[in-house]
Amino acid sequence: MDKKKILLIGTGGTIASEMGENGLAPELTSEQLLKYIPDLSEICRISCLQLFSLDSTNIQPKHWARIAGAIRERYREYDGFVVAHGTDTMAYTAAGLSYLVQGSPKPIVLTGAQKPIGFETTDSKQNLRDAVTVAVSDMAGVMLVFNGKIIQGTRARKTRSKSFEAFSSINYPLLGMVQDGRIIRYIRPEARAVPQFYDTVNPRVALMKLIPGADCGTAAYLLKRNDALIIESFGVGGLPTYKAGDYYDTVKAGLEAGKIVVMTTQVENEGSDLAVYHVGSSIKRDLPILEAYDMTTEAVCAKLMWILGQTTDRKWVEELFYTPVACDILAGK
Repeated sequence: MDKKKILLIGTGGTIASEMGENGLAPELTSEQLLKYIPDLSEICRISCLQLFSLDSTNIQPKHWARIAGAIRERYREYDGFVVAHGTDTMAYTAAGLSYLVQGSPKPIVLTGAQKPIGFETTDSKQNLRDAVTVAVSDMAGVMLVFNGKIIQGTRARKTRSKSFEAFSSINYPLLGMVQDGRIIRYIRPEARAVPQFYDTVNPRVALMKLIPGADCGTAAYLLKRNDALIIESFGVGGLPTYKAGDYYDTVKAGLEAGKIVVMTTQVENEGSDLAVYHVGSSIKRDLPILEAYDMTTEAVCAKLMWILGQTTDRKWVEELFYTPVACDILAGK
């Protein structure tokens, strides 16, 4: 039986970094990464593509589109794809690719590492092995594989800054685990016969985290400069009312100017519910805002960028926002 063909896409990140005078910086290509793990040839036939070499702090939505475009151009040629990526923004890229490549019957796996592949103690080799193991399986869609976890692309979040247990699945079960080269599958995501590719994103989406006592000036500024504003509120969600008309009027003015406003929560688990308290129910009742419910902030950002890349019509934006994509939202309106 022929081995499956896998494309390893290099983008930089810690996994490909080497130590220099000013700290770690991505230097190694995807071909060089493979030299550290020669036994991958026993699992599949693997080819390499180096798209760019960036610290993931510098990866932008335009880079998501480049990765999606590279997969689209080579989709028929390969059975699966592995994207080696920096950890700091990997969850954003995983969400972004989930919207730019929808319903893929072939696995698209993002992975990376907390320690460079050349270090004596590193998670790079095992994460790459696990990612390739998932890429040759019958799993489907965009996933993040890290420290043995298989996480839905729209549900991943980096929850630890240094340890190997870096990523968690938020408000959704793990898709599975990789142990000793074998996949323990819990969920197989639904897929289409043929994926739907998109190539346009609109990066004019801002995120504001509420803090006690902050006035509405930041919200007004961000609404002026962007097409959409995501407000990370407290608890189940709401806007401060310590100054009459303050946030309410600012958000209302932004909406009347054609901006999109989404309310979400700073709380990592269980999501928002604006209907619970007066500070949330009044804006939910009176203003045409969107509510993120159980979506991650990373997914909300990426989904809005994808939606606004397709349309600015408010009704269509709302319909697309609440339509589940890759299990990104379970709670309904």
